[in-house]
Amino acid sequence: MDGQEWTGVRGKRVILTGATGGIGLAAARQLAALGAELTIVGRSAERAEAARAAISRPVDSLLADLSSQREVRRLADEILERYARLDVLINNAGAMFGSRRVSVDGIELTWAVNHLAPFLLTTLLLERLVASAPARIITTASAAHYRARIPFEDLQAERSRWGVGFRRYGETKLANVLFTRELARRLDGTGVTANCFHPGFVGTGFNHNNGLVMRLGMLVSRLAARSPEQGAETLVWLADSPAVSSTSGGYFMDRRERRPSHAARDPAAAHALWDLSAEQVARSA
Repeated sequence: MDGQEWTGVRGKRVILTGATGGIGLAAARQLAALGAELTIVGRSAERAEAARAAISRPVDSLLADLSSQREVRRLADEILERYARLDVLINNAGAMFGSRRVSVDGIELTWAVNHLAPFLLTTLLLERLVASAPARIITTASAAHYRARIPFEDLQAERSRWGVGFRRYGETKLANVLFTRELARRLDGTGVTANCFHPGFVGTGFNHNNGLVMRLGMLVSRLAARSPEQGAETLVWLADSPAVSSTSGGYFMDRRERRPSHAARDPAAAHALWDLSAEQVARSA
């Protein structure tokens, strides 16, 4: 790790997106308790303020609608202006939509939020992270990626009636794993690691935006779900633990590295996805 030993998150600047609820808020509370210099990112000022009140230590908060590439660029500019160093970037924000919608940039919305937002934010902050090495990048993925493939021929989910909902969510989570692996390859030797993780099925407000039937289904399924605190454990461990200092490009669950899907281990797909993602975000520059 660039000749330096990782000593945990205490005193380190940690940026955490999707931090106003669910595993993001649970992780924020745990990271703050460990002494991280934490900045939480949320979409709503009201929810961000409530999250700050729920965290035991003072934290910074920034606002951005991550479905908008202009907003992601503004967020990156604000982070770079505020902080001379960045030690940990956690891409946790995510969503799923039951019907096809598009962002202000004309991008299918699940793809925009779950993949292009972390791709763009990370690449915009990469130079500062490398300058701050040793540093870490962590992205929230999902076991939903195991049944997915990247629809390179239809990234906008225009051709298939099944291109939204759980299937589309799985595609974006596969994109998260491929992004992590390609990012790790590009960062080799810099002192910055990139890993992703599956939090397990967690009982949160996730997917409650997709109508009454889906909301009721999620409420019933919460009876067998993990708590947000349990879902956040691997995220916090990846940020804090010296045990993963030499690991990059990994996919984790329950503090153990796991083998991702065959599609997630395809280096050609990872490279192609990076290039296509760069093209998609370049249009908004």
